[in-house]
Amino acid sequence: MTYSRRKTLALIGGGTVVAAAAGVGLFASTRTPTAALAPWDRAGQYADPRLRAMSYALLAPNPHNRQPWEAELVGDDTVRIWRDSARDLPVTDPLARQLTIGMGCFLDLMRMAAAEEGYGIDQTLFPDGEIGPVAVCRFVAGAVQPDPLFAHVLERRSHKEVFADRPLDAASVDIITPRVDLLAQGDEAQALRDLATEAWLIEAATHDAWKESIDLLRIGKAEIDAQPDGIDLGGPMFEALSRMGLLTREASLDPTTMAAQGAIQGTVDAIASAAGLVLLTSSGNTRADQIATGARWLQLNLAATGAGLGVRPVSQALQEYPEMAAPYTAIHQAYAPDRGTVQMLGLLGYASATPRTPRWPLETRMRPIPSNA
Repeated sequence: MTYSRRKTLALIGGGTVVAAAAGVGLFASTRTPTAALAPWDRAGQYADPRLRAMSYALLAPNPHNRQPWEAELVGDDTVRIWRDSARDLPVTDPLARQLTIGMGCFLDLMRMAAAEEGYGIDQTLFPDGEIGPVAVCRFVAGAVQPDPLFAHVLERRSHKEVFADRPLDAASVDIITPRVDLLAQGDEAQALRDLATEAWLIEAATHDAWKESIDLLRIGKAEIDAQPDGIDLGGPMFEALSRMGLLTREASLDPTTMAAQGAIQGTVDAIASAAGLVLLTSSGNTRADQIATGARWLQLNLAATGAGLGVRPVSQALQEYPEMAAPYTAIHQAYAPDRGTVQMLGLLGYASATPRTPRWPLETRMRPIPSNA
């Protein structure tokens, strides 16, 4: 769930916004969560090439910014990558499909970062099944060609606001089309818009699903720096509203409040504003399929960034919980009729710059080396 700044402030009310804004200038310059953003600046600043690669990989897109990855160094050339089950989303992602896609994003960005230094990665997925690591990756020095998409890593964001009122130009379409299974624009996109909107409103009306997002809100600099995952609501205006008691988890949990309505309407507006909607599908739904989807989603994001486009996932219709059964069935019947799986649904369009998203430092995502290693 992402709050639209424009809609949140509009719905809270003009007089209150003026009162809140009056104090913004007094502390705006100190409201940046510097500690939570430091991993962006530290990317690549490690002695071990595995750590250098992973310091970029942790900037990958992932569901609800849960950052579910953990890593364990093995010997001089290998790393085991795990999914931290403590970061699961049991309501909206009960099968951990989306979180596994997030792991695929991490693994592919690690591959790209290693290739920048000439390292290939010999990767084995799920060597011990579900109970073990997601991947064992051995770094192999050699003549590996860098991936040109890596140039866009530090500029890549998941867009959070409405998109510009501008259709995709032909050059952008040529860049995006080979990377997706469907790019729908204009009237062809309306069915997907309707499904995405319907599913989003179902999630907002489903208490446990909505609460899963609300519990992950990080409001203001102090909370974001202390826990740089989840859904960050940072910046002077949000902090002012929080201090005035107008933006709280309690208020946001009730979907009838102005705070919640701002979030709900903001996403409805974003869906309506996107110039295109994109789908990624797979013929199966194995863990390997999900990891491969993550790699494709990352590559789409980087290619879009290079083309000056923003991407935003709106995959509520793909979630496997009971209240979502109707849109889930509809989108699969329409777009994966041969028992395939629609893995990702996203918005695409021209967008203003999005701030960097908080990240845990790499050191906090490392498992200790066993004493007998």
